[in-house]
Amino acid sequence: MRVFQNAEDLGNLAAALKEAAAVKKNRFQYQELGRNKTALLIFFNNSLRTRLSTQKAAMNLGMNVIVLDVNQGAWKLETERGVIMDGDKSEHLLEAIPVMGCYCDIIGVRSFATFESRRDDYEEKILNQFIRYSGRPVFFMESATVHPLQAFADLITIEEYKRKARPKVVLSWAPHPKALPQAVPNSFAQWMNAADVDFVITHPDGYELDPKFVGNARVEYNQMKAFEGADFIYAKNWSCPGVTRPEDYGKVLSKDMSWTVDAAHMAVTDNAYFMHCLPVRRGMIVTDDVIESPQSLVIPEAANREISATVVLKRMLESL
Repeated sequence: MRVFQNAEDLGNLAAALKEAAAVKKNRFQYQELGRNKTALLIFFNNSLRTRLSTQKAAMNLGMNVIVLDVNQGAWKLETERGVIMDGDKSEHLLEAIPVMGCYCDIIGVRSFATFESRRDDYEEKILNQFIRYSGRPVFFMESATVHPLQAFADLITIEEYKRKARPKVVLSWAPHPKALPQAVPNSFAQWMNAADVDFVITHPDGYELDPKFVGNARVEYNQMKAFEGADFIYAKNWSCPGVTRPEDYGKVLSKDMSWTVDAAHMAVTDNAYFMHCLPVRRGMIVTDDVIESPQSLVIPEAANREISATVVLKRMLESL
C-alpha cells in the first residue's frame, strides 16, 4: 500500500477488521517489520490523538519516528507554484518534500482545509504534492477533505460494540462556534457506506456533504426522526460544504442548539452508543450527561486510533 487516503485503499474491510483485532491482542508482534525504518510525521496543524496514536503505532512496529511541526521550528513553506517568494516564506514545498523523503521510509501528513478555495481543498493540493514528489509511501493523518485513520478507528469501535449484525448508525451534525472542516464526516460517511451498516446522515438544510462521500446513505433533515431506533450516534460539527452554493463554502450557517445531542435525543434510540472523534465542545455538540454515560464510547474510540494506525503502517511496511 503506497497511499492511504480512503476506505478502498485497505481493500476488503472485513479482512482489515480481523487484522485490527489480531493487532490489538498483540500490538508488538510485528516489531521486526519496522526495524531500522523511519516514519516522518508532518503536522501543518495542531494534534493530540493523531500525534500520540500514530507515534505509538510506529513504535509498536519497531520504527524510528521523526515528528515535524511545520509551523514551529521549521522554515515557513510556500505551497503555491509560480509565485514570487518575496514574503515571509523561505522555502517551497517543491524542494522541502523531496528533502523530507531523503530522511525517512514512510511519510504521514496532517493538513487541514483552508476554506479559501473549495476547489483547492477538495483537490488535496498539499497532500498530493507529497504523493508526487516525496518518493515515499504517504498516509493521510487528516487532510482538507478526509480523516481515514479516524474513520478506520470508528469502524473498529463499532465492530467491537455492535449488538446486531447490521446496526443502525447515524451521523448527526451538531452546533459549534467555529467553522470546522468536513474531513471527519466525509471519511465517516465513506467508511460506513463501505461497511455493512444501516447508515443515516442528519443535518440542517445547507450542510449537505459532497455526494461522493454521501454515497448510498439516507439523508434525513429531521434529527429526532433520524435517531429513532439507532444503535450508534456519531455527533460531529462541520461547516457548509458548499455543494449547492459554493459561495457558502466553509461558512457557519447555523448554531441551532436544538441539534445538541442530549438525553432527550438519546431516549428515542435503541439504547445507542454515543461517539465523537474528540476534541468535543461540551454543551454545544453534546451534553455532559450523554458524554459521561456508560453508553459513551469516546475513550475506547480514541484508544482504537493506535490500532488503526498500526494496521495502516504495518501494511505500508509490508509493501516496501
